[in-house]
Amino acid sequence: MEGSGPRVVAVGAGLAGLGAAQRLRGHGSLRLLEAAARVGGRVCTRPFASGLAEMGAHWIHGPSPGNPVFRLASQYGLLGPEAAREENQQVEGGGHPPLPSVTYGSSGKVLNAQAVREARDLFYALLASTRAFQGSKEPPWPSVGQYVRAEIARTVPTMAGGQEDARRLQLAVLAACLKLECCISGTHSMDLVGLEPFGEYVSLPGLDCTFPGGYSGLAERLLSDLPAGTVLLNKAVRTIRWRGSFREEGDDGGRVFPVRVECEDGDVFLADHVIVTVPLGFLKERHQEFFQPPLPERKAQAIRNLGFGTNNKIFLEFEQPFWEPEQQLLEVVWEDESPLEEPDADLEANWFKKLIGFVVLQPPEQHGHVLCGFIAGKESEHMETLSDAEVLSAMTHVLRTMTGNPDLPAPRSVLRSRWHSAPYTRGSYSYVAVGSSGDDIDVLAQPLPEDPRDPRPLQLLFAGEATHRTFYSTTHGALLSGWREAERLNQLFQAPVPAPQS
Repeated sequence: MEGSGPRVVAVGAGLAGLGAAQRLRGHGSLRLLEAAARVGGRVCTRPFASGLAEMGAHWIHGPSPGNPVFRLASQYGLLGPEAAREENQQVEGGGHPPLPSVTYGSSGKVLNAQAVREARDLFYALLASTRAFQGSKEPPWPSVGQYVRAEIARTVPTMAGGQEDARRLQLAVLAACLKLECCISGTHSMDLVGLEPFGEYVSLPGLDCTFPGGYSGLAERLLSDLPAGTVLLNKAVRTIRWRGSFREEGDDGGRVFPVRVECEDGDVFLADHVIVTVPLGFLKERHQEFFQPPLPERKAQAIRNLGFGTNNKIFLEFEQPFWEPEQQLLEVVWEDESPLEEPDADLEANWFKKLIGFVVLQPPEQHGHVLCGFIAGKESEHMETLSDAEVLSAMTHVLRTMTGNPDLPAPRSVLRSRWHSAPYTRGSYSYVAVGSSGDDIDVLAQPLPEDPRDPRPLQLLFAGEATHRTFYSTTHGALLSGWREAERLNQLFQAPVPAPQS
């Protein structure tokens, strides 16, 4: 039986939808409609080897008291002892986890650590210098990629003391740094990421940490706190009709609702308010038919302007490790590459060169001997179209090339994410693209109808990582956006109903 208070429907049971449900008060009824067979959205833990594989979100970025995901995970007892240590919460990582690493070159040797460090320090200094252009009316370049490459070109003559071989190596490392940045930004190329707004993204302090029992544990806990029956799984939404007057079937004299949510399976839900938490990738592809009437042009333009790309993972399980116990990150550098030269566009032949390397899953006692590779962009999307055997063969080729060991045993199994192919996601996370700005994020987050005096306010509300101006692309951005929209409704439900105008 539906209550008589305001009726709310949330579309999507990722952290934004679950977060909204957790905080909502004063409603008559609440339903979360989730297209998949599980909650969590882009938080997705799967069993692999002897442990777990995070197919989506991997770390808590900035696990410190200012991070709501960290606070919830601590409260639920989901973190290991390391994460709780005071000093770990104060580390400023700037979004780049400082893992003990080894860097392999395509000549089959471990690269000189000093040379790698010099190139990386230059890259991070250039990246930090992009903050100076925040709010600039005339940034020197439209994109982060163009700016960084122009600055690298300026330093080439003095690089590595002018020694040609050493200079080539540093350029190759810089090309690898740009690929890593593509993974972090969830983009095909840093040439697509806007320079002026880039500095608006905020990194929280704290040494990035993982969930020993899997990130999905957080979504499961949020779900278990909700009344049974709140979340409906395998319930994909086809159309949201708003600004209407809808009655329950057979209830001619009953309540009239402004929104009608129609599902793929024919089910219909009427609501006073709908919180839309679907990924920006889905909105880009489907917003025109998903909303009837279509969204206002300003909102549609924001959806088109903002960036949304793909970052995938490839997990490889080995019988025995070929890496040292203390190594946590194996980086790969193709020594013939340079950020000043166009990358090879032949995806089929060279897709695997976009892979930035592998994180070693810790601890091996739990996970077995597992490497997790990261790859972004069009190459990542091409990888999704290949068979497991083709991916395994390419990864074996990369590792044999890098280690210089043609007899390196192939991995015994492979598992990879396919976020671009996922029909209700269509990629990994958002970025502020060239031609867009933080204002587009705010426009995307604005509820509808736009007129605050509308007698039926807040028919459509918008949450999800892509609606958070400073924490886009993160789980904490998603959770905070869900809380934000719940709070918006809570304030409405508390507000006295305006007296009719005489």
